[in-house]
Formats: sequence, C-alpha cells, structure tokens
Amino acid sequence: MRAVLQRVTNARVTVDDRLVSGIGAGLLVFLGIERGDTGEDVRYLAGKIGDLRIFEDDDGRMNRSARETGAEVLLVSQFTLAADCRRGRRPSFAAAAPPDEARPIYEAFAEALRRLELPVQTGEFRAMMRITLTNDGPVTILLDSRQRQDHP
Repeated sequence: MRAVLQRVTNARVTVDDRLVSGIGAGLLVFLGIERGDTGEDVRYLAGKIGDLRIFEDDDGRMNRSARETGAEVLLVSQFTLAADCRRGRRPSFAAAAPPDEARPIYEAFAEALRRLELPVQTGEFRAMMRITLTNDGPVTILLDSRQRQDHP
C-alpha cells in the first residue's frame, strides 16, 4: 500500500463539475492499494499518517502531527500509485488490487483514520476525479507499507 501525503491549505474533489468533498488546512492523501494488502497495512499507514510530525509548531518547525492539530484529511483512491514503469513506456498496473478487493480496504482505511479522531472526507471510488489543492510548504511525502522496518 502506498500513500502520497500533501500538506495543504485546502483541497477539493469534483466529479463531472459536481463538488464531492473538500477540506481546509490538513492532508490530501492519495492512496494506492496493491494486491495482497491487508489490515496490517491499513493500521500501519493510518497510524503513520496520524502521527507524522509534519505540521508547524509555534516556532515554525515541523513538530506537530495531524492528530495534534486536528488537521482535516481528504482521502482519494489512486490505483496509479501501483504503477510499474521499469519496462517500456507504458506503465503496468498489474500490482494494483482489483476494484472489488480495493474498495473494502479503502473504506477500512478511511475508518481507521476516523478512529484516530481525524475528520475525513473522501473522493469517489472509481470515478474520474478532478483534484484541486494548494500545497502548503510545499510538503509532499511518500509512504509505502512494504518498506516499514517490521515488514517481512
């Protein structure tokens, strides 16, 4: 499971010119679910996202977490994060979980963030979405649950 976090001052999702969701200051999280991802991947990444100290304290240092600041989260599914571009010029998405496998994991991920008491908005699963955002910093971080220290 891969996640791209962007610290934002605002972000929103539209589908067919219809506003689906939006947040003020917080995190825009693009989530790529891969074949074989489990509840352990969900717990690990959700916990990491909630506790990463990437928000500024009173001294302007990145020293506060989303949980500490009450940051909003906009969670957007993005299977293209599972792209393999090592061969040729066309990405392979073979590692991406199929939609019927990915949807419950995506929903579990949103719920895991909510259990951390983070206000969560979501995109529209499997829709062609337009994402607008204002990156704050800019701060953009890539997380991969398979690169954690305790992963076999």
